[in-house]
Amino acid sequence: MVGGYDNGWQPEAPPLQGRGLGWGLSQPQIDWLHQRAREMRSNPTEPEKLLWRNLSNSQLEGLKFRRQEVIGPYIADFMCPARSLIVEVDGDTHDEVKDRLRDGELADFGFHVLRVTNEEVMRNMDGVLQAIGLAAEGRVSRHMPHPNPSPEGEGLECRAPLRGAPYEEM
Repeated sequence: MVGGYDNGWQPEAPPLQGRGLGWGLSQPQIDWLHQRAREMRSNPTEPEKLLWRNLSNSQLEGLKFRRQEVIGPYIADFMCPARSLIVEVDGDTHDEVKDRLRDGELADFGFHVLRVTNEEVMRNMDGVLQAIGLAAEGRVSRHMPHPNPSPEGEGLECRAPLRGAPYEEM
């Protein structure tokens, strides 16, 4: 008997748990995406800096945004988890066909993608912020509240799942 099993047989290791589960990414791919996101946060473009100054610290309607957020195989410029909203600031190098495919995949996971151009951010920040506010209006998180809320009652409100959300089949 070896390790409690006859003939040296041992059970297979359990499947990987945690980061990357469900996205089909290897750990090196996930690590690379997170490193790239850190680099992008350290070296933002001028339009990204300007927009971040207006989105950080929940300045827009109290909404919390994250910048250069890894979502599956993608890095979103700005993401509001409470509204499942992604804001992309597009420069001259964006490929419309690839962007549409990417937006469709993110929509399958319950995210709405709003695209604005560098020029719009630099010349019409009020219009960009208004468009973001309108895009966020009426949207809810793609995550369900915790089944065991805190004693203070946080997490009790139940929201309808968005199309394509992972918990939709429940």
